[in-house]
Amino acid sequence: MMKELIKSMKQDKSFGFAIIILSIIVIMVTLSFVLNIDPNVIDTTQKLSSPSIKHIFGTDELGRDYFARALYGGRISLSVGIVAMIISIIIGTIVGVTSGYLGGKIDNFIMRIIDILMSIPSFLVLIVLNSFLRPSVSTIIIIIGLLSWMDVARVVRGETIKIKQNEYCLAAKALGIKNKNIVIRHIIPNLKDIILVAGSLNIASAILTESALSFLGLGVQLPLASWGNMLQDAQKYMFDKLYLAVFPGILIFITVISLTIISKKLSGKNDLN
Repeated sequence: MMKELIKSMKQDKSFGFAIIILSIIVIMVTLSFVLNIDPNVIDTTQKLSSPSIKHIFGTDELGRDYFARALYGGRISLSVGIVAMIISIIIGTIVGVTSGYLGGKIDNFIMRIIDILMSIPSFLVLIVLNSFLRPSVSTIIIIIGLLSWMDVARVVRGETIKIKQNEYCLAAKALGIKNKNIVIRHIIPNLKDIILVAGSLNIASAILTESALSFLGLGVQLPLASWGNMLQDAQKYMFDKLYLAVFPGILIFITVISLTIISKKLSGKNDLN
């Protein structure tokens, strides 16, 4: 697995660059957790200090180290992306496999429900739900996860229809093996490439959604930091202290771009297979 990854990185420079950048971000965010860096230490004598050796990302309006807040914000934003992705992948896979494998009226019914759900503006639903529920990281994760599984279900359903026509699935059915066992042993293992692609895209989408919600003041609430609410706070100082918006903006951009490049590479690899 590792040898294949290194080979792919050497062959595709953009894919290799995306893997390296994403790995650096994840490692730095993880180190902030391990080292227990406090992003809320206030020093009013250092407020709105420009980037320097002491504060490489500068400080905010309360004198808090902006680099520490960016790392902590990454912890929140990546956690939202990963956990929301897991929720959407689990629901989407279950629904997609059920629809594609059983077919017939059940498939038609499930797909019509999905069509209806996909016609509803999900971001508007997110805003409405979040305004009624108590704003918190867990609430945001659950809402995003529950509203982002439909695309996964459609892709998984299409792939399931292809897989169930393969000889080994037909032979298993002819031998009288239960549908549940066929799905577990033959269908789901062959969906791993599709799930990896959908997962990486869903992480990027969830990070952007959380950032947009936090930017509007409906997402992660202070004093917790996320890349989105860091951008929201930066609005007041956009013309005087541009770095307050640049650093979280760049982190969101390169994370999402890296995940998109990785998903495209995995998707191309799957097409070749």
